[in-house]
Formats: sequence, C-alpha cells, structure tokens
Amino acid sequence: MTKIRFLSKHLSPSMKHRHSILLVLCLFLMSTLCGCAIEPAGSRDSRWVSLFNGKNLDGWKVKITGYDLNDNYGDTFRVEDGILKVSYEKYDKFDGRFGHIFYDETFSHYILRLEYRFVGEQCPGGPGWAFRNSGIMAHGQSPESMKKDQDFPDSIEVQLLGGNGRDERPTGNLCTPGTHVVMDGKLVTQHCTSSSSKTYHGNQWVTIELEVHGNSVIKHIIDGEVVIEYEQPQLDNGTMLSEGSISLQSESHPVEFRKVEILLLEE
Repeated sequence: MTKIRFLSKHLSPSMKHRHSILLVLCLFLMSTLCGCAIEPAGSRDSRWVSLFNGKNLDGWKVKITGYDLNDNYGDTFRVEDGILKVSYEKYDKFDGRFGHIFYDETFSHYILRLEYRFVGEQCPGGPGWAFRNSGIMAHGQSPESMKKDQDFPDSIEVQLLGGNGRDERPTGNLCTPGTHVVMDGKLVTQHCTSSSSKTYHGNQWVTIELEVHGNSVIKHIIDGEVVIEYEQPQLDNGTMLSEGSISLQSESHPVEFRKVEILLLEE
C-alpha cells in the first residue's frame, strides 16, 4: 500500500480516478472470493434480541411441580449480578420440585443462543441422574396448560450436562418428554439420545445454540459445532410440532444462565 500511495502522486487526475475504481473492484473481488461480504460493523449482531434483561424476571413465567403458575417456591429462579440463577438455598430437600421458567412468547423459526454453567452442590434429595443436569425446552406446551403436578412440559429438550471430573459426559443431548423426533429417516421414540459433544468439567461457561426450523430441521450447536441434528418434532400421538414455548429447567443442581438471546429466521 505504501508503494501505491507513492505512485499515485505522479498520476494525472483521470488516472487517479481509474486507479480508485480499480482498488474498489479489487476489494470487492477479494471479499467475494473469500466468502466474506462487506457489511457495516455490528449489523449482524443487531439482529439478535435479548430475552433476559439481566435485571429481573420480567417477561418470564415460573412453573414448579406441585405449585401454581408463577409461585416461585424458595426463589428457585432469581437474578443476581446480571445472571439468571437456579438456586436451592431455601430448600430443605428437593422433593420432586422440578421447575421451568418460560419466556412469555412462542417461537417457530429461530436460533436461540445462551451461556450456562453448573455451580455448587446438588440439592439434597435430588435424583442421581439430575447431577449437573439442566435443559432448554423448545416447541413446548404453554405453562398455563400444564397440570399442577406435572414434572415437565411436553417439549423437545436440549439436555445440558456438566462433567463429574472423571467420565465422559456429553452435553447438548436430545431428550423428548411427551414427544418424538425423526433422525436419519427413522422415528426415534427413546427418551434421550446422546450428542457428539465433548465433556465440560468444572464451572466453566459453555455457549450453546439451538437452531430451529419449525417442523423441519433442528440442530444443537456447541461452541460453533453441530453435535446432534433431527427433524419432524411431534407429540407422542403423532401431532406435528411447528412452534411452541421456550423454557429453562431446574432439576435439583444449581445452574446459571446468561446472554439468553434469539435470532428470528425467515419461515
């Protein structure tokens, strides 16, 4: 670029104009060849919408097994230091009080992105399988339609697991409370299917994305890599699901969520 600026001093006005045009064309061709279209800084990020304001639970509804809608027993779901926390400090024992916090809108075609991490010790009385276990529920029923003693909404679950410090324990798995999916052309009726993700030990933050295309393809993405993919989410009775609620779980192990945001996709 230094040589180009030096030579431009000796060019005529018309040559300088042609020189500028050539530079613009070169930049355009370079961006095209590398597949990186030039766009204003921040234009892509501006399409993401935060579902969690980092201050309170406005826009969210709580449903805990055995309790009425929005009875947030023991402040299970709370906001501290800009983080949505699932906590059991006020529990004597877990006693089957599975909880979900629902965003107050339904969605069909979107990418949901958030960060999560497991912290602390499991609540006394929590089931063994729920150790460092939580989830994101998609295409779910509304919290208003859940029975008072219902443990989980009918939904597609992105199961979030933390490592135990020793064994392989992938995260971003698929679980299907009240639902089935089609994978590799076959109807999957088993409750959980493992992903191809690595194990995340410790209390590190993990970034996960859920890419949903209505009743078509759904992808679980961990740190930019697709770890499981399927399609045709449906209720156990065969009713196809094209949209539904989004909720986050409390399953007896403390977990924290932050940067909960959504990018709406064209249908």
